[in-house]
Amino acid sequence: MRDEDVRASCFAQLSILCAEFGEDVPYLGGLDRKFAFRGQRIPYLNRQKGIYRAAAQRGPAALSIQTSYKSPYGDTVTDEGVVYAYRAGSPEQSDNRALRAAFELQVPLVHFVGTRPGWYRPNFPCYVTADDASGRVVMVTPGRMVGPLDDPEPARVKDPIERRYLVRETRVRMHQAQFRGRILPAYLDRCAICQLKEARLLDAAHIVGDLERTGEAVVSNGMSLCSIHHRAFDQYLLGISPDYKVEISRRLLDDEDGPMLDLLKGHQGREIQVPERKAWKPDRERLAVRFERFLERAA
Repeated sequence: MRDEDVRASCFAQLSILCAEFGEDVPYLGGLDRKFAFRGQRIPYLNRQKGIYRAAAQRGPAALSIQTSYKSPYGDTVTDEGVVYAYRAGSPEQSDNRALRAAFELQVPLVHFVGTRPGWYRPNFPCYVTADDASGRVVMVTPGRMVGPLDDPEPARVKDPIERRYLVRETRVRMHQAQFRGRILPAYLDRCAICQLKEARLLDAAHIVGDLERTGEAVVSNGMSLCSIHHRAFDQYLLGISPDYKVEISRRLLDDEDGPMLDLLKGHQGREIQVPERKAWKPDRERLAVRFERFLERAA
């Protein structure tokens, strides 16, 4: 059996949680509510184990898998998907059988990726598209929800070009989610510029892009910025100097276009709020590189 009814209920109610909290969902007050199925409350995942099959299921395949914030297995993202390790022990151990059954039956499941303690980014639907029993790993590849908006169904992506694009997109989202999970707590879930404290409106902004040589995903290469300040920073309409001062583009300073622009201009010359821990403060050398680019575009 494939347990389509259980999976449909899980995906539908998980979509509601994502609409409520955003792409990252907390366990407490979120996932711990469980999902409703035929008068029962069914857990989305087992936080103590990476591979989860619900007791209410009739079929043998896993309902969800998880990669913890500090995974002991070190799942690797490739161009084909996520290489996900078996649970320690025999390949015939019950959790490993559930993982392998997901491959044999080609059923959709949820991949919960921990972004920080107590928070997860649910990727669904995903499919186990390869099983390497000798290597004790499987390949997990993202699929798509297709069909009418009020009743979408999970589906595998068969076109290889589209599949590679979707895997790359998922890889970027996973990287950004885990980077965000490091940055926001360091800044106490506030925008470094305006001190907005609403996590759903906060981003982790790279100082030096992650494709550049010094663009490591470390806290000192990022800042917590609200959506509007992040966009202005990325577009070089706002710069931050190595001494942590905000500089607004001359083009914006000379413009007069209402209260929203005034909110940006009002931070001219102010010092940003940075973490107290020295290792987490924005790296001044990276800021100097970024600020020089801002000055070139602002000239």
